[in-house]
Amino acid sequence: MVAGEATSARVERLLADSGGVLALEPAWVARDFLPPGRRLGLPGDDYDRGERGAICERWLASTTPADNRVGVPDEGLSAVVTDDGAPLLLAEAVRAAPQLVLGTDYARTHPQGLGRLAKIFDYAARLPFHIHPPEHYAALVGRRPKDEAYHFLDGADLGAHPETFLGVHPTVATGLREEALLPYLVDWDSDLVLRTSSAYLQVPGDGFWVPSGVLHGPGTALTLELQEDSDVLAMFQALNAGRIISKELLFKDVRPEDRRRDGERFPLGFVDWERNGAPDLYRLSHLSPRPVGAPVPWGRREWVFHGSPKFSGQRITVEPGQVAELVEPGVYSVFAWAGEGVWAGHRLRGRRPGEDELVVVHDTAVRGVTVRNEGPTPFVAYLFSGPDLHPEVVG
Repeated sequence: MVAGEATSARVERLLADSGGVLALEPAWVARDFLPPGRRLGLPGDDYDRGERGAICERWLASTTPADNRVGVPDEGLSAVVTDDGAPLLLAEAVRAAPQLVLGTDYARTHPQGLGRLAKIFDYAARLPFHIHPPEHYAALVGRRPKDEAYHFLDGADLGAHPETFLGVHPTVATGLREEALLPYLVDWDSDLVLRTSSAYLQVPGDGFWVPSGVLHGPGTALTLELQEDSDVLAMFQALNAGRIISKELLFKDVRPEDRRRDGERFPLGFVDWERNGAPDLYRLSHLSPRPVGAPVPWGRREWVFHGSPKFSGQRITVEPGQVAELVEPGVYSVFAWAGEGVWAGHRLRGRRPGEDELVVVHDTAVRGVTVRNEGPTPFVAYLFSGPDLHPEVVG
């Protein structure tokens, strides 16, 4: 039996034994350009990773490798909890057995796999002002674009700077445009590029929608992010948290020939000036929870990530002693945030890395699962879906 067939058989056996659910280990990601917020549930010394920086992010149900200056094998990739302890990455399971995980029809039309990445980012300082290249520019370096959305988690410290910079002032977008930002990219010695933008308060329970091509600098609130499965970016802010960021991050996803020809002007091509300078940018970007269908007797079911065909996400709240029946149109992942519950026969505990994350494969999702809250407090979990599974939330 060849390796792929062996992995497929192993995935089939795991799913048969688990009722169509894969439990996952946490996937930690280090970053070296900002200090960690230390709110991810690790012991204090475990955040520090030497030359790699510190653990600042946790990626959820990830089949996307992290793209760091100093990386380690399989960083960012989620591992499946196996019965024999032998390693198995979720990416390997999806690649070897796409019909089992994604469903036959979805696997045929979505060869990229799960097609989305959920993560928690946890920084002690505001993230630098940056941008994700749109599809055309990402394709030049063989990557996918990175539309993304944020949800600010309840019950966590907001940090020192709970505000998000978004876009540029309308007068910049209709006026100097590139010339207004270019000096800051050339000089690369300050944070004054932020004077071209406006900041908005991060409110727990709310969030923002940030498509590729929009400049942004997220604040210090503990943030649940859902995005396309990509790690492309260009930093536009040199000074952040008291240190100068490597200018190489401005050109991280720029081809060498484009950098030689255009220098700092080339990343400015990533900017969608109309969207960045929209007078109603806050309205276009703001995400607040929306009910999923009619009210339910067992708690609340809300859309917290909506407005795009590329991904969607729900917050499920099951009150103590209550039972929810959930049917979904395809494969999804689950992250438990608060309380304890039993999801499709698997116990989940919020704030307990290693006991809080699942993937529910297609056949199980469409049949429906039972979610029970057997604890004394509300059980709160997030449910993440990939491209095209919930077209009803696009509008």
